[in-house]
Amino acid sequence: MNAASQAGPKDAEERKGRRPMFAVLKTGGKQYKVQSGDVLRVEKLAADAGETVQFNEILMIGSQVGMPTVAGAAVQAEVIDQIKGDKVIHYVKRRRKHSSQRRKGHRQQLTLLRVTDLLETGGDKTGVKAAIGAGSVSGAAVAAAAPKAAAPKAAAPTAEPKSEAPAAAAAPAGDDLKKLTGVGPAMEKKMHEVGIKSFAQIAGWTPEQVIAMDNRLGLKGKIEKEGWVEQAKTLAKG
Repeated sequence: MNAASQAGPKDAEERKGRRPMFAVLKTGGKQYKVQSGDVLRVEKLAADAGETVQFNEILMIGSQVGMPTVAGAAVQAEVIDQIKGDKVIHYVKRRRKHSSQRRKGHRQQLTLLRVTDLLETGGDKTGVKAAIGAGSVSGAAVAAAAPKAAAPKAAAPTAEPKSEAPAAAAAPAGDDLKKLTGVGPAMEKKMHEVGIKSFAQIAGWTPEQVIAMDNRLGLKGKIEKEGWVEQAKTLAKG
């Protein structure tokens, strides 16, 4: 194999006496001047090694200068690997008030690319995946739009039968409910509001009704603890 067959596209352009075409693309808030065959490191992209991505924000390509970008122009590149940059040491020392110091390191996540093609026109019709930053809002939207396996639907919870509060049977004349242990004027008024006005009503409560009324009045087990049902049976007899 001769040297001419091993030469890249940039060398072929130089042999023909022409300057190789270059482009200026923008990604990750930075601008890069690239030619076909260049290897560059950019802010991490949402792409895997071996994928081809396309940069559509081209500020300049060949003799065309964008205002601010060149319509239809694009730069395509192959993802070589996802890497980390060199460690940067950040050191802060505060003396005046706090007398503290802090030292930490950071390695930026990057994507290693090889430029494969520069397109002056037709970039919007190639169908190649757009180069999107991994941490950008657009990148999150792309990930969210990816098809996912449908999760099995959970069975609807069976509604538990609720214990109904005791029916408020109307009493011809209300009893003095304050005779029950722990019942004051405020609690008596509250019991009247829910329809409990006589000892006979309380004496007829079932255990389920005791729990339901206890929850309704917010008594936290006081009905059973104070023995209201037994007291009501005695008081109802007069």
